[in-house]
Amino acid sequence: MKSLQLRTEVSIKPSEWKLSKQSAILTMGSCFAEVLGTQLKNYKFNVLSNPFGTVFNPVSVVKLVRMSLNEELPLMGHFVINNDGICLHHDFHSSLWAPDSQTLDVKLRTRMAEVKQYLLQTDTLVLTLGTSFVYRSVRTDEFVTNCHKIPSNLFRKELLSLDVINRELETLVAMLKSYNPNLRLILTVSPVRHTRDTLPLNQVSKSILRVACHMLSEAHEHVTYFPSYEIMIDDLRDYRFYEPDLIHPNEVAQDHIFRTFAESFMEATTLELIEEWDAIQRMRQHRPQHGMTEAHRKLLLNLSERLQNLSGQMDVQQELMEVETELRNFPAPE
Repeated sequence: MKSLQLRTEVSIKPSEWKLSKQSAILTMGSCFAEVLGTQLKNYKFNVLSNPFGTVFNPVSVVKLVRMSLNEELPLMGHFVINNDGICLHHDFHSSLWAPDSQTLDVKLRTRMAEVKQYLLQTDTLVLTLGTSFVYRSVRTDEFVTNCHKIPSNLFRKELLSLDVINRELETLVAMLKSYNPNLRLILTVSPVRHTRDTLPLNQVSKSILRVACHMLSEAHEHVTYFPSYEIMIDDLRDYRFYEPDLIHPNEVAQDHIFRTFAESFMEATTLELIEEWDAIQRMRQHRPQHGMTEAHRKLLLNLSERLQNLSGQMDVQQELMEVETELRNFPAPE
């Protein structure tokens, strides 16, 4: 009898170059960049995760990188005070805010300086593109990253063409190459559907991004595409892999996509390190059913030994301190 095929797995060719535990990684773009960055942080990688907050469209990503590398000042005409009296900037996410424009200006310059320093020494930039739709300010005729819930009649919504996106991404590649010749770029398209654009237009938007990523990865050896979009849409297409909103991938899906990413881009020794860290985390989450038993003390001693074995490869001082504190709380043997 022929077995039932329950999945359409995405075939991914392992990368010829690999990330190690010593690699410096920068993630930028849509919310998937935040998810990936958080996962890498949890495994104690050297990662700067989405430092500008969520940035959905490629024009805004390229603009923020250019402003950071060229030390450009934030556009004065894009500062805005919202209804709560908070100062925001249309080129930046709402997580970057201040009580006034002067304070925010300093904060934005500081953040861009941090990004520049990281870009100059990072090994890999993971760039996640979310949409081909952009908003243009009617007043300044400039594209904006975030409308910050300002009345919609102050902006024009536009769909970027493939030519425009390709030109912007080629500019980004050239700019990064000039500042950091060894940097590698991993492109991915966010699997999150933008339902406000309607599902048909979301598909148009994602298709343009996907073609642009294909063109760039075909044109440059140091640019690679990772199919997070295809994994979610074609492999994990059952709604049990989604949050209750039926739009965002849930934790199970996020973990699967990260595992696939790791298997494609990470060294074998780094994968082993990830597995060991997962095992340690499961041990740390164990709660003894019968209190401070001898069995639990032995578990803690084992946990301490495994953490010490990892101490030369990652910072586990906090975890070691917590285990040692728990061991000291055990009553002295009679």
